[in-house]
Amino acid sequence: MQVDKENMRLDQYLAEKLGVSRSKVQKWIQSGNVLVNGTVRSSSYLTKLQDEIEVSEVEEEGIDLVPEDIPLDIVYEDEDLLVVNKKSGMVVHPANGNYHGTLVNALLWKFQLSKGSSSIRPGIVHRIDKDTSGLLVVAKNDKTHELLSQMIRNKEIERTYIALVDGVIPHKTGTIEVPIGRDLENRQKMAVTDVHGKDSRTHFTVLKRYSDKTLIECKLDTGRTHQIRVSMKYIGYPIYNDPVYGKRQHTTEFGQFLHSWKMHFIHPITKKEISLEAPLPEEFIRLLKELDDERK
Repeated sequence: MQVDKENMRLDQYLAEKLGVSRSKVQKWIQSGNVLVNGTVRSSSYLTKLQDEIEVSEVEEEGIDLVPEDIPLDIVYEDEDLLVVNKKSGMVVHPANGNYHGTLVNALLWKFQLSKGSSSIRPGIVHRIDKDTSGLLVVAKNDKTHELLSQMIRNKEIERTYIALVDGVIPHKTGTIEVPIGRDLENRQKMAVTDVHGKDSRTHFTVLKRYSDKTLIECKLDTGRTHQIRVSMKYIGYPIYNDPVYGKRQHTTEFGQFLHSWKMHFIHPITKKEISLEAPLPEEFIRLLKELDDERK
């Protein structure tokens, strides 16, 4: 990130920008996980305009990963990887107080997973939000983890989402190209912003229109945090029932109606073509039926 306030202590500046405690930032700095213009500085370093600060991802301390017997919907598995249909409401990996009941806890009960680059995210090469359902690929060994991560970076794993949005989209297709970064007023949210925002590109196709909602298919050229949710809100058609970016408060307990529907890739080890599809959750299907009934 590029500094936009000068003469602030480094620890104070980062605590304010990242929405974390000052003591936590101080630990990061002491551990060498914070660089200013490529150099380790002390917590008392005073920021200068245009300084470039890099914060390495820091592991949560003291997390004991516990295998838990939680039902999983495995749609594909071989000796190198598996693909799971994650249910809405399940956090992908332990962090920020969610140390149990996550997908990782469930996976560890049944599988040996890759260590990858993180001790608290074994096997995880990409993520979907807690209240987003659908397909997620998981690595079983380090070699597969490395190759899958490379494929994600190179956009060689094609993922297609289905979403129900508020409002009736008049045109059949569209592409949303916007910079997405941390919301400057709420660090827990993402937003369309030119301040440290990264380019994103989302393609959507209208599948069906209802009286006040639209069912769409989305494909991503980039993988920004909350990309579909932020992009659709930006053009005025937020994901229905989204508790963070939606037009209204929750109308059901299901969370946002966003589902990772299809996945296509070439297996990094066997070179076999893998094409998978996950059916919509029951709650999603039920709502679409209600909307169809309203049209009759």
